[in-house]
Amino acid sequence: MSRHNFFDKRTKEISNSSYRRKMIFSFLIFAVLVAAGIFAWKWLNHQPTEQGALKPLRKTLEANEKILQSTFDTSKKSKVYTEKDAVKNVRVNGLVGMEKTIDTSTWRLQVVRAAGDTLKLSLDDIEKLPKVHVIFDFKCIEGWSQVTHWAGVPLKTFMDYYHLNTQEKMNYVGLQTVDKKYYVGIDMPSALQSQTILCYEMNNKPLPMNQGYPLRLIIPVKYGIKHLKQLGTMYFSNQKPPDYWAERGYDYYAGL
Repeated sequence: MSRHNFFDKRTKEISNSSYRRKMIFSFLIFAVLVAAGIFAWKWLNHQPTEQGALKPLRKTLEANEKILQSTFDTSKKSKVYTEKDAVKNVRVNGLVGMEKTIDTSTWRLQVVRAAGDTLKLSLDDIEKLPKVHVIFDFKCIEGWSQVTHWAGVPLKTFMDYYHLNTQEKMNYVGLQTVDKKYYVGIDMPSALQSQTILCYEMNNKPLPMNQGYPLRLIIPVKYGIKHLKQLGTMYFSNQKPPDYWAERGYDYYAGL
C-alpha cells in the first residue's frame, strides 16, 4: 500500500469513528432531554392549582405581570388609526354576563366610592362629559384582531369630574356586568391611560346590545377579555379584584 493510500484510509477511519461518536453523543443528549421533558410534564401536572392555573404557571404569569407593570408608560398610546381603517362589521368577543336586555330609563352605573357610599349615574350623566373617539386594533386572546372605532368619555376624565381622586390613588379598578356574571380587575395605571374610555358608541352609533349597550369599557392596552360589556358596577381596591378569566387560568394582567 502506498503511503498516500495509507493516509487516505487512516483519515477515513478517523472520520467514521468521529462521526459515530458524535451520533452516539447526540442520541444520548436527545434521550436525556426527552426523559427530562417527560419528568417535567409529569411533575407539572401533579402540582396544585392556584387561581385556575397550575401553581408554577401562575407564578410565571405573576412574574411576567411585574415586569410589564414596571415598564408600563401611561403616556404611551396604542397605535391610532383613522376612521376609514375601522371595520363596519365588528366581531363580538364573548357574551358572558349579557343575558339581560337593558332599559336605560332604569339603568344606572353603580360607582362604589367606599362601603355604604355608592354614586348612581344615568347614561345622560356620562354622555354629558367630553367625548373622545378611540380607533385602535382590538386584539382577542383567541388570535384575531380588528381595527375598530369607539367613542365615549375617558375614564380619567370621568373620575376627575366625579371627584374620585382618592380612588385614583388605589391600585385597582373592579368592574362587573349588570348581572354580575362577568367581572374584571384593571390595574390603575392602565385604567387611567388616556385611551381607556367608558364607551357608549361604536361606529358613530349607540352601542349594539351584543357589544355592551348601554356602556362598556374600551381599554386598548389590554386584550379583549378586559373590555367588559354592559357595565353595571365600578369599585376600587388596593387588592386584586376578582377576574373572570384569571380564575380560569388566564393571565390577570392581560397587557399588550
